[in-house]
Amino acid sequence: MAQSRRDFGDYRAGLSLPNLISLGRLLLVPLAIWLILRSRYGVAFWVFVVAGISDALDGFIAKHFDRRTQLGALLDPIADKVLLVSVYVTLGWANQLWTSVVILVVFRDAMIVGGFLLMQAFAAQKHYDPLYISKINTGLQITLVAFVLARLGLGADWGHIDVILSYAVIATTVLSGLSYIVRWTRILATSEQIW
Repeated sequence: MAQSRRDFGDYRAGLSLPNLISLGRLLLVPLAIWLILRSRYGVAFWVFVVAGISDALDGFIAKHFDRRTQLGALLDPIADKVLLVSVYVTLGWANQLWTSVVILVVFRDAMIVGGFLLMQAFAAQKHYDPLYISKINTGLQITLVAFVLARLGLGADWGHIDVILSYAVIATTVLSGLSYIVRWTRILATSEQIW
């Protein structure tokens, strides 16, 4: 009986407020895609802003109110990556982002997911913090999307800043991808020595 109560408690912990916020962010993805495809860039910009606020909010609640769960550790980055990749692909489809930028962003994220699964299967260590260059890259990716949507939907004009951001995203995406490859190679080499 005590065991079943503990299992129920663990199940409820998975439905914590931060996890529900992350799930809500994930559910915003189809709306963002639809808005961009319908050229409703202004509304899409505000949906993207809400998603960004929700990302900051769920992290704050999880950290400061001790609501971190294993589900949240997976759900939060999944929601972030699905949103960013979906928006990048959709903006690329709408010819509002360079194809090269879209390909690099999608490839890097697919590579990171594949690398994560590889590490879970073969490496001794199972938890890895994101690389600093990866955090910079993600921040630039978010900023580029925000600027593009603001330019298209709100009539904001910042000159060629989206071009500069595109080059910055390309550079940091490549650096981030290469850095992850180096990290995984070292970890797998160490794991093989352990075995």
